[in-house]
Amino acid sequence: MKLDAKIIALDLDDTLLTQDLKITPLTVEALQECARRGIYVVMCSGRVENAILPYVRQLDIAGTQAGRYIISMNGATIYDMHLRQQIYSRKVDGDVLLYAFHEAEKRGFSCQVYDPSTIYPSSDNEWVRLDIKFCGLKMHVCEDFADFIKDGQNKMVIPGDPEKLQVFQEDLRRELGDRAVVFTSKPFFLEIMPPHCGKGEALLELADRLHIPQSQTMAFGDSMNDESMIRLAGHSVAMKNGLPYIQQIAHHVTEFDNEHDGVGQFLLKHVL
Repeated sequence: MKLDAKIIALDLDDTLLTQDLKITPLTVEALQECARRGIYVVMCSGRVENAILPYVRQLDIAGTQAGRYIISMNGATIYDMHLRQQIYSRKVDGDVLLYAFHEAEKRGFSCQVYDPSTIYPSSDNEWVRLDIKFCGLKMHVCEDFADFIKDGQNKMVIPGDPEKLQVFQEDLRRELGDRAVVFTSKPFFLEIMPPHCGKGEALLELADRLHIPQSQTMAFGDSMNDESMIRLAGHSVAMKNGLPYIQQIAHHVTEFDNEHDGVGQFLLKHVL
C-alpha cells in the first residue's frame, strides 16, 4: 500500500537509532531518497537541538530544504537550521516548575532543565551523568535551582528510580491537571512539559507553516513521548519494538525493529 507523505517525523531512541546510537545504512539511503523527492525529513526528539544535530549530519540533508527543520524537547521547540534559530517555542510556567521541583525534593529526587548545549541540574548525580552520556551535552550545576527556573523553561526532567517515578507521576498529574503535560520518556526520566504540547502538536504546527495537510503527515515512534504524534499524524507508524499501547493506537506497525532497518524498510515498501 502506497502512502502519501509530504513530511516525516522521526523519533530517535529505539526508533531511528539502533542500540549503539547509529542510523543503519539502508535507513540513511531511504531517508535521503525521501529528501531528494521533496519530502520533509524531521528528527523529532526529547533531546535539545545540539544533541540532535549529529544524527542530522549522518543523513547529510541539513543543507536541503527538505532537511532544514528539527523538533526538539519533545515538541516544545522547532529549530530552523538554515536560519539557525528557534521558530517555535513553548514554556512551562515557572510556578508549575517550582511546585514540581519542591515536591521532587521532598521525595529525594533531583531536577534538570536544558538549553541547546547544556544540562542544568539541581545537583550532580548518577542520573544527570546518564543523561550526559545519552546526549553529549555539557553540565552546569545550579546552586539556586529555584531561582533559575522561576521564569519558566521549555521542559523539566525529574530522573530517578522508575517505580518511585511512576508513583510521583500520578501525584503530579493529579495536582497539576491541565497546567502541564507529565509523562515518562524513559522509565527513569519523568518529564514536565507545557500544556497541550508534544511532538504531535509541533509536527502539525510545522506542517501548517509548510502548507502540508494533516493527511500527508507521517510519524514514527515507539514510546509514550511519541504518543501525541502517533495519535495526530495522518500516517502514524509504531515500531515493532515499541510499547504495546503505541502499537495499538498507530495506523501501522513496522515489520522490523530499530536494530533491523525498521524505519527504512517501511519507507521503501510504503512511501518510496
